[in-house]
Amino acid sequence: MRKNGNDDNTKKEDATDHLDPVEHVEMEADLHSDSENTSQDDGEDYQRGTWSRKTDFILSVVGYSVGVSNIWRFPYLCMKNGGGAFLIPFFFFLIFCGIPLFFLELCIGQFSGVSSIFVWRICPLFQGLGYLMVIVSFLMSWYYITVLVWVLYFLYNSFFSPLPWSVCTNDWNTIYCIKTRQKINGNLSDYNGTVAALTTNGTISGTWNQTADLNSWNASWSGLAVNQTTTESMINHSQLRTAAKEFWQYEVLRLSGGLDEPGSIQLHLFICLLLAWILVFFCLMKGVKSVGKVVYITAVLPYILLTTFLIRGLMLPGSLDGIKYYLIPDWAKLLDYQVWLEAGIQVFYSLGPAWGGLITMSSYNKFHNNCLRDALVGSLADGLTSFYAGFVIFAVLGYMAEEAGLTIKEVADSGPGLALVAYPEAITKLPYPQVWAVMFFLMLLTLGIDSQFGTFETVSSGLVDAFPKQLGKRKVLLTAMLCTAMFIIGLPFTTNGGMYLFQLVDWYAASLCVLITCFLECIIVGWIYGAERFSRDVELMLGRPVWLIFRICWCIITPLVMLVAFIITLTQYQPPTYEDYTYPGFARALGVILSFIPLIPLPVTMVYLLVKTEGSLWERLRLLTAPSPDWGPHINKYKKSYHSEKNCLDTQPFLIQAQHNILGSWVKPR
Repeated sequence: MRKNGNDDNTKKEDATDHLDPVEHVEMEADLHSDSENTSQDDGEDYQRGTWSRKTDFILSVVGYSVGVSNIWRFPYLCMKNGGGAFLIPFFFFLIFCGIPLFFLELCIGQFSGVSSIFVWRICPLFQGLGYLMVIVSFLMSWYYITVLVWVLYFLYNSFFSPLPWSVCTNDWNTIYCIKTRQKINGNLSDYNGTVAALTTNGTISGTWNQTADLNSWNASWSGLAVNQTTTESMINHSQLRTAAKEFWQYEVLRLSGGLDEPGSIQLHLFICLLLAWILVFFCLMKGVKSVGKVVYITAVLPYILLTTFLIRGLMLPGSLDGIKYYLIPDWAKLLDYQVWLEAGIQVFYSLGPAWGGLITMSSYNKFHNNCLRDALVGSLADGLTSFYAGFVIFAVLGYMAEEAGLTIKEVADSGPGLALVAYPEAITKLPYPQVWAVMFFLMLLTLGIDSQFGTFETVSSGLVDAFPKQLGKRKVLLTAMLCTAMFIIGLPFTTNGGMYLFQLVDWYAASLCVLITCFLECIIVGWIYGAERFSRDVELMLGRPVWLIFRICWCIITPLVMLVAFIITLTQYQPPTYEDYTYPGFARALGVILSFIPLIPLPVTMVYLLVKTEGSLWERLRLLTAPSPDWGPHINKYKKSYHSEKNCLDTQPFLIQAQHNILGSWVKPR
């Protein structure tokens, strides 16, 4: 219920004068219009805009966090690393690293009301972090769109009957094509078919490493009819590939021999890349105003479709065996540090902290928005969606394993192969496969495009904030120019060697940067600016104290985990691979360079600011680690009182400062 306006204003003035939070978040929600109008007087909100509704932001955050990796990476990692036991390290990292970082970035963006480039005015010495985030987001938008390209082509082919990946009678198929995964028993004989639509009267089961005589087989290859009878033609079973695998390699990718054989631009992928960027443009052309409308479809539809697939999957024979395989824990795996490392990496790369997307999206929030609720909803939605998707995937893998007489491990692929080979193959076994295929790839499309929103908006908002007068009212033009530029530089991914380039960029682009950025975020906010001071800022927005666990994580747990993960990543470096292909030395060198490119602005800005600033080295460091004059709450009403506040810890001994910084009101400074 809305309270009396005069009483509200009086209470709010008192809160402002003393930098005390209001009594309740809901009361502040009623006062948003007064606070935000103050900011609009400067033209800031007019240029940047705000979310139309709270739900717009929550759905955007969920869509940003939940992506295709929840479908094709988490279930495989769970299977590989101990089944249900993997959930322990996964949720450990989610609770003690993922959620605190998620909350930190939402708070810092909402408090300052600026994008990732300028938010680091909180500690000018590290202002290069903002440019680092923009570069990482640019790289992610540049190569991640390739996933949408593949999905669009699969979606297009889903309308054909039969599904192109369900038969071996296409032009791209080879004599090694089989319709589905099967175990081979004995000799293969009496094969009759076109290209490789091979059938046998024998039972296909057991293991088989021998060769087989092919008698009286007919084949049509590249339009040339060949009739041949032979008793010497030999095929090793390891050469056999499913129709879905051949569709992926020989039709979608049209894969070359390696990165040094890029080949030519493939027309079908070129068209899909163009369509993908057109789709992104229309979704983002008006910034948060247009995104806020689109996410009601793109963030909600995947859950409807996932539930539909789960219900259908549970009706299939063998589905429960798949789910048991998914959930039954192998506790011994918890003693393997690699399992913990992969769980942590999955959390960091799935939630998307350190890319700038969370900061950028939260900067469009109203000042008193309940970002704690948003952080919990967004991060838990990501973790629980990964867990939920595992049921969907393994129910179908269990069915495939029973049908083929294989183990679940033998039918499960990792990475894109799980979503673009194994699952499409399973769809061919269902009634009305075209309907299920359209639904599945529509789900992947919405998951992929949601993740694109946050990374792309980080780049565009950074440019708008850097040049507000020139670009503030030209959002549509800027979006069109960025989409065009990324389309052009993304063309190498549409070549025959595009998959090798995609794997290389995916391997290196944000690997070290994410860990370094997350570590520095914790050091800056937790120690340089101070967790106690930052907690008071958050309390001003939320009207409630920050949970103690967050302060402990920001200052101790999360940075330590980041540091350990960084060291292990360096010491356990593995060169990139794609199936059996080993990348040459020049490719690995290129990848290492790519991983360090986003880091360049960090030391460059440090050196520049240290040289530019006057005084002794200690005076420069002290000045550059203090918030700049233009840092503070983006509500004008709070700015004056914020800048008049003094840090009571400045003259205290370090241990006293550290104790009070972490524990806050639990320990009073002397």
